[in-house]
Amino acid sequence: MVLDRPQTNNWWGRPLWAEIDLDALAYNVASLKGQAGPAAMAAVVKANAYGHGALGVARAALEAGTDRLAVICVDEGEQLRRGAITAPILVMGHSLVSDARRIVELQLTPTVNSLELGRALAREAEVAGLRQSLHLKVDTGLNRYGLSPQDIVPLAEALREMTALEVEGIFTHFASADEGDKRFTLEQYTIFRTVVEKLPWIPMRHVSNTATLLDRPEMSLDMVRPGVGVYGLYPSQFVSRSLNLRPVLSLKSSVARLTAIAPGDGVSYGRTWRANRPSVIALVMCGYGDGLPRVLSNRGSVLVRGRRVPIVGRVCMDMLMADVTDVPDMAEGDEVVVIGRQGEAEITAAEVAELCGTISYEVLCGISARVPRLYLKSGRLTGVETLTMPLAQEAPVSAG
Repeated sequence: MVLDRPQTNNWWGRPLWAEIDLDALAYNVASLKGQAGPAAMAAVVKANAYGHGALGVARAALEAGTDRLAVICVDEGEQLRRGAITAPILVMGHSLVSDARRIVELQLTPTVNSLELGRALAREAEVAGLRQSLHLKVDTGLNRYGLSPQDIVPLAEALREMTALEVEGIFTHFASADEGDKRFTLEQYTIFRTVVEKLPWIPMRHVSNTATLLDRPEMSLDMVRPGVGVYGLYPSQFVSRSLNLRPVLSLKSSVARLTAIAPGDGVSYGRTWRANRPSVIALVMCGYGDGLPRVLSNRGSVLVRGRRVPIVGRVCMDMLMADVTDVPDMAEGDEVVVIGRQGEAEITAAEVAELCGTISYEVLCGISARVPRLYLKSGRLTGVETLTMPLAQEAPVSAG
């Protein structure tokens, strides 16, 4: 969808916005869920849904059929609960013992890796008259978060004895599932299976991120938890493209000013780019304060009128400049695509990431909260979220 004359109709407050294609998101959720077979699916919406807007994405993912949601911290879970999300929410990261009451009150499902946290949760659950669900994480070689195979079994058995607790699930995370060589992934999977064989009473086992779901669907077990695939991106070039995932986010702006400069004139801080001919420079309100990496200075491109044009000079905190000399009929207010498609031309998050020496995850997560998120369904604007305008409350959204 191309919004009508953004400079006059961007009532959301800025000549810069991210369009979130909810139809593409629903398609990706359905495709990944189909790949998982009978396994349940937890859509990962941590880090503001990888920059796409946690509440809007969570609602759309649940409507598209995901069974539950996954976040990394209690605050992210609370954000969803405040947005009327009632579906199960798994907190995959470290939770403090002091967060036990909040976890119980919000009915979140934490990952417990200490007896102290388990006891605190049990106390709060008893007071509330609830049975608190939790998951355990086995560190099978990532050496990041989770307990060793030797330590996880006694913890699980100790938690099992606490009647206010329900050990609902157990999981691990792969270190190199997105690489071509799958041998270490298989080693981790073997270790995990050895552990869960000792804990057959835990009903839900899960290991599959997007890469594993695409390459090894037989590892789907009882639940899968795709992240980047939900947003239409592949973890790496080594992962199967058997599912034709659709990018969900486009980052767009508009031309705020057109300036004619003479040969030898410089552009932006340090004048690192100078014109070698009479040139026309477009000012675009998108900078590193919005999440556009500064390393794209004199390297990156944007799209205008269906053409790719170079970013010239240093990317500033709030704006960039592009050389549009060769683009005819340019006008202030013309749409500029920073990430996404315009006509036949496209700039992907993966392309931006490669120029920056990083991964698409970081590019998308870096899009700051001050960038308005516009949610589109069937080409129609269905929701807007800005710094001053939270996404509108809707009826409670549960799984299915």
